Amino acid sequence: MANKFLPITKEDMIERGWDYYDFLFISGDAYVDHPSFGVAILSRLLEKEGYRVCILPQPDYKSTRDFLKFGTPRLGVLISGGVIDSMVNHYTAAKKRRSEDVYSPGGKAGLRPDRCTIVYANRVREAFGKIPVIIGGVEASLRRFAHYDYWSDSVRRSIIFDSQADFISFGMGERSIIELANMLAEGIDPHHGKMPDGVCYVADELPKGAVELPSYEEVVSDKKAYALATKIEYEEQDSFRGNILAQKHGNKYIVQMPMSKPLSESEMDRVYSLPYTREYHPSYEKDGGIPAIEEVKFSVASSRGCFGNCSFCSIAFHQGRIIQSRSHASIINEVKQMTWMDDFKGYIHDVGGPTANFRHPACKKQLKSGTCKEKQCLFPDVCKNAEVDHTDYLELLRKIRAVDKVKKVFVRSGIRYDYLIKDKNDEFFRELCMHHVSGQLKVAPEHISPKVLSYMGKPGLDVYQKFCDKFYRINKEIGKEQYLVPYLMSSHPGSTLKEAIELALYLKRNNIRPQQVQDFYPTPGTLSTAMFYTGLDPRTLKSVYVPKTSEEKAMQRALLQSSRPENYQTVKKALIQAGRRDLIGFGPDCLIKPERRDLNGNNTGRQNAVGKNQAGNQRRGGASFSKEHKAGLSGNNRRRQSGKQGIR
Repeated sequence: MANKFLPITKEDMIERGWDYYDFLFISGDAYVDHPSFGVAILSRLLEKEGYRVCILPQPDYKSTRDFLKFGTPRLGVLISGGVIDSMVNHYTAAKKRRSEDVYSPGGKAGLRPDRCTIVYANRVREAFGKIPVIIGGVEASLRRFAHYDYWSDSVRRSIIFDSQADFISFGMGERSIIELANMLAEGIDPHHGKMPDGVCYVADELPKGAVELPSYEEVVSDKKAYALATKIEYEEQDSFRGNILAQKHGNKYIVQMPMSKPLSESEMDRVYSLPYTREYHPSYEKDGGIPAIEEVKFSVASSRGCFGNCSFCSIAFHQGRIIQSRSHASIINEVKQMTWMDDFKGYIHDVGGPTANFRHPACKKQLKSGTCKEKQCLFPDVCKNAEVDHTDYLELLRKIRAVDKVKKVFVRSGIRYDYLIKDKNDEFFRELCMHHVSGQLKVAPEHISPKVLSYMGKPGLDVYQKFCDKFYRINKEIGKEQYLVPYLMSSHPGSTLKEAIELALYLKRNNIRPQQVQDFYPTPGTLSTAMFYTGLDPRTLKSVYVPKTSEEKAMQRALLQSSRPENYQTVKKALIQAGRRDLIGFGPDCLIKPERRDLNGNNTGRQNAVGKNQAGNQRRGGASFSKEHKAGLSGNNRRRQSGKQGIR
């Protein structure tokens, strides 16, 4: 069979000799048959189990025509909004429409609707009536309970009601989707059988033994109830000790089964050994292909899950806190397959996951009794029971470096530096600097204020500074000139102008000039989003300051890039408003210089903080950096929702 992709047209079905098919899989992304895309993994997994799957990527949602082109599926319809929530994909943190979509042909925007999971599901109901509908992917998974929606500035009900779906397969989905498929194939209504873990459904009554969350009506009218619901949701997201959760919406309940159990190493290997083409569908070639594949085509997902559990990140709520890893043999086999590809140039772009240097659970207890309900693995400090060991990851990287035709192996996933410096053995750190950094290593201190960092669930500045010192010392010893690229965030809950100025002063004193700064983005399903909406920290139910106005957000952002001429007036306004006129002047800590009119009362035009040399650098597109911090931020595509792996 010439076409190795799953069918995306009726003609593809006929070529395969199919006179029926089992599942229609609708995706908000273009069809890329690569294991970084959830639709590829789940469709290949269903294929392996003997089911016939047709893919419908980015259908025309204005009618049912596209949805009917294969005919009616035998068992049901699966819907994923894509690797990223469609609203995050479409809008910036300032709610401005994005001009491109890297998950669409040629990067063209507008090929999927806002809230595409809901739109697609409602079209499916029009087309097929009462057929079983299962929604998944990050959009459905993180909106499974009543949730604050930043774009409408309102609390929306569970997506299962607006979509009219029968089930949500939340989390990564491999176990739950196969269990649901098998039940449907056997003619068993999951509502009347044993509902699989990793599934949400609608019930008329509160299930026996379920933990009841504050209702939709309560969380809409009472922000404290919303914060409490968020706290319970997070505490129960564990596949070993987590309870069934239920939240009433009117006279119905959205019921969440416990998280699916982590995949074993052999199960992970099986998932990544499926016959992916590792390419976008050839029908997109005429449009310029799918830009998103460039980031992942020659990258390897070695693990999933994250016990870092940052407040603004949804990975723990989606993939879970327990690390799941593949075997060395599985990964080496995938790397060898890459070396056979015509466009392989000898470079493995990444070997990692949501956090690259997590290759095993934080402690042995987690695979027996789950994660701690009221304790974090790394915050406020690395847990005394955590097993800090990079031996396995180092051995894996060495094996990949030894593969024929591999010239260089980079580590570009996030490195959790507080975990790294707790390793008493420096061998991994040295080899990381020697072999796996491409001149710049991206790390995420996010902020320097103790108060803001505590709301973020991140380590203190002293930990970051200790890591920086060690990084530059090691690089000096091995004779390399390499730099750290710090990710920084403005306007996170807890950050007033005072804390933003603290961060701006730190950047000034260390000669760091970020090229990009990420504004806090309230995405569904995170603790920080609950803080943003309620003004309460869900963990303590205590008040937290939230910068919400566009003016204050602009000021906090501008402070982190105070040397830019276009930010001068905004920075000046922020400093005056904060009572920090002392930072307008010529001293070493001053963020901007006075305007000429401020010096002599003669308004002859603006004099910004950038001197002649710096202004020249700005005109040339360059920047002045110290040896300690040569590079600024590299962009906002952090994939905090999905992780490196890609989310189903």
